[in-house]
Amino acid sequence: MDGKNKDISGGFKISEDVIISVARLAALDVNGVACLDGDINKISKLRNNGPIIVYMIEDVAALDVRIRVKNGKRAVAVAEEVQIAVKENVQSMTGVAVARVNVIISGIVFDK
Repeated sequence: MDGKNKDISGGFKISEDVIISVARLAALDVNGVACLDGDINKISKLRNNGPIIVYMIEDVAALDVRIRVKNGKRAVAVAEEVQIAVKENVQSMTGVAVARVNVIISGIVFDK
């Protein structure tokens, strides 16, 4: 070894699919979330009309998450928990900074 430090500057990029998957699992894990509003599939990702949309601004992500809340749960409290869970999970599992998580409550699911 010659004793010199070599700067190896390589980069990697986290796919938006990975961010969507992590956000989906985090949102569904919150007590009070019945489901996401719609299916996540290739077409919804291409058209940006799925339940989770990721906007990348340089290396920072902003997410829109559409959920349906279970009957009897406080919608505002559930939305706040989803914001926290999605932000923390995406940042810790991917290393991508999250600027904001917008939660859109699109309905209430009543148990039968």
